[in-house]
Amino acid sequence: MRYAFVFILLMPFFSFAQDSLNCKLNRETDPFTKEVKVSTGFIQLGGASVTIDATKTEIDFLFSIEGADRCYDNNSTAVVFFEGTKVKLNVKNGGSMNCEGLFHFIFKNTNTSPSLLTKLTTMKINHIVFTGNNKKEANIELTSADQQTFMTLAYCLVAGAKTLLK
Repeated sequence: MRYAFVFILLMPFFSFAQDSLNCKLNRETDPFTKEVKVSTGFIQLGGASVTIDATKTEIDFLFSIEGADRCYDNNSTAVVFFEGTKVKLNVKNGGSMNCEGLFHFIFKNTNTSPSLLTKLTTMKINHIVFTGNNKKEANIELTSADQQTFMTLAYCLVAGAKTLLK
């Protein structure tokens, strides 16, 4: 009887956990190629915004870093630092050269997620340091709310991207 009472008291927490993973993804179909694209839309982070897009071939994390003179090319790097661990992730810019502050993390959309992509979707990010082609660094700090939002939406989008492979 005691266990039943405890279970009834914990029920709202379990239902909240399920609702928090119920994310809304934008689904679009290109009118010309008929290719389906799934997107999170833009998410505001400290000093930047990010959108995560997926097609049947790739998953693209597009960061838009605020500030002047943010130039990135294919030699630019980002270092992702995870909370509570010494693990860090080094990523090169997957996009074209630009001075608008746009930085891409691009992964192949396959049935099994690459380990780097799995880390982004399952571990909380503390901060990200973007280094441009002029060696200027932009440091993006994530609050605990930003960390949870990013991790949840990234997980949902990667799961949604797997459905595009069929």
